[in-house]
Amino acid sequence: QVQLVESGGGLVQPGGSLRLSCAASGSIFAIYGMGWYRQALGKQRELVAVITNIGKTNYADSVKGRFTISRDNAKNTVSLQMNSLKPEDTAVYYCNAQVRTPRTSIAGDYWGQGTQVTVSS
Repeated sequence: QVQLVESGGGLVQPGGSLRLSCAASGSIFAIYGMGWYRQALGKQRELVAVITNIGKTNYADSVKGRFTISRDNAKNTVSLQMNSLKPEDTAVYYCNAQVRTPRTSIAGDYWGQGTQVTVSS
């Protein structure tokens, strides 16, 4: 089994910053893509940022220039630095990873439990 555990959510004022972290653990042979998604109340889950195992990144247009995704392959972690936060960034943020376990020949899709980010004055 593979577990993804997020941390770092909370309440922040508009214009503030937060850093989310996610650690993968368990029976891991290899981790390919890692990323962050979010789901606001009443809306569908959407991509925020993703990063490949060689560091190539992709961001949603709404967060470009404000958010930065990074990963530490040695520690199986991915982080999201969020600056200049806006009320519309309020959502539950989910960590995602494509993980191959020793028992499988293809990678599976794994999700964290989610962490709430609230941007409000």
